[in-house]
Amino acid sequence: MDEDPYYGPPSGYRSSYGYGGGMGFGGQSRAFPVVRLRGLPFDCREMDVYEFFTGLDIVDILLVHKRGRFSGEAYVVFGAPLHVDFALQRNRQNMGRRYIEVFRCKKQEYYQAIAMEVNDSRNSYERDVPFTRVTPVPPKSVPEKDLEHTEVLRLRGLPFSVSKREIINFFNESFLKDENIHIVTHSDGRATGEAFVEFSSPEESKAAMKKDKMTLGSRYVELFPSSRDEATSAAARSRLTR
Repeated sequence: MDEDPYYGPPSGYRSSYGYGGGMGFGGQSRAFPVVRLRGLPFDCREMDVYEFFTGLDIVDILLVHKRGRFSGEAYVVFGAPLHVDFALQRNRQNMGRRYIEVFRCKKQEYYQAIAMEVNDSRNSYERDVPFTRVTPVPPKSVPEKDLEHTEVLRLRGLPFSVSKREIINFFNESFLKDENIHIVTHSDGRATGEAFVEFSSPEESKAAMKKDKMTLGSRYVELFPSSRDEATSAAARSRLTR
């Protein structure tokens, strides 16, 4: 019998938020809790989606891009299937001056969107498209990824439910400990999707850059050379979990 497309991921799959073989209590399949959004403002941020679904347990948000530009669509994964029903009740509610359509979707659509997002990001980087979301810098400025390496890297685009252990496993060729990982959170404790990682030397952090744009769970992660000063500044603006 074919697997119901609305149910959990195939056996053996494990995402960053812990979904495994799609089995619930008593060995019964549990629905994979994902919805698709359409009609989002083109300046929409992940935090806007959080606020749209205030009160629901969100574990991942995927903003969909096409040729480097936000498409106005997104996929949202919740912590439980019941939250999908609550999310669908917000269909055609407003975000700013736009009303947002909320659809139930198949897990295959979500996985395909992840793969397309990774490919789109890589292709956009290679094409250096003029409408890239990166803020233009003066010609003499050094690109962020070409900054001099210290022993600190900044990670962006992490799953909101990421743990220190998952980041350590991501850099499996380095000998990192929990105290080397600093996950940035908002004042209310919610993760921002960023973290700082301290390596043993600038050389080791530079070698770790080969993980740039690789996936951790369901998200592709961007890496940037950073510094202790930047990590300290982030701590001043928000709160770092240690």
